[in-house]
Amino acid sequence: MEFTAKPGDHYHREIKDMQAAILRLGAMVERNISLALEALKQRHSELAKQVIEGDKDIDQFEIEVEEECIRLIALHQPVAKDLRIITTGIMIVHELERMGDLGVNIAERTLELAAEPHLKPLIDIPAMADHAQEMLRRSLDAYLKEDVALALEVCESDDALDTLNSRVFSELITYMVADPRTIDRATRLILIARYLERLGDHATNIAEMVVFMVEGRNIRHAKKLGKIP
Repeated sequence: MEFTAKPGDHYHREIKDMQAAILRLGAMVERNISLALEALKQRHSELAKQVIEGDKDIDQFEIEVEEECIRLIALHQPVAKDLRIITTGIMIVHELERMGDLGVNIAERTLELAAEPHLKPLIDIPAMADHAQEMLRRSLDAYLKEDVALALEVCESDDALDTLNSRVFSELITYMVADPRTIDRATRLILIARYLERLGDHATNIAEMVVFMVEGRNIRHAKKLGKIP
């Protein structure tokens, strides 16, 4: 990976380059997820295999961005907000790598489903994918702009994804009960919906990190503890 900052540049320029690299990693992850869902909708095995192969690039780029973050800390010894920006960047690349793994999981289930008869039209699962990807884009936008209000909106929007996941689960259970021959296919679709729900969780994690980065305020588990951010 080549960062644009030159020797002697102020390290704030290097931080901006680091953030640009994180956005690039996010774009790679989003593209792989889009391809995985397209493979699912088209029952396209070769496209699913492309997603699995493409995850190697995501893993490698994650390592490179993380190493750059560590280099910035070691070289410049940042403090206060600058330190939070860089350490948050390290945590975000880990979240993005996990999201990339979920894209691979979707592709793997797609390969299995492509070998079996079609079960049902896909309606809620593509809607879940669109919502999860929008959450990812908005969480990264919040990071770049240091926008706490946008980050909190991302956190709140996760409820809609949970609702869709519950609907998919309930619908597919009815298929399984009505006809045991659908169990394997329905289970794989349930897993795909679960992967998409997890994508939303990771996007939420990124948004929560943005709040900490900007305000030094930890809002993880805030809903669970009954504390509204």
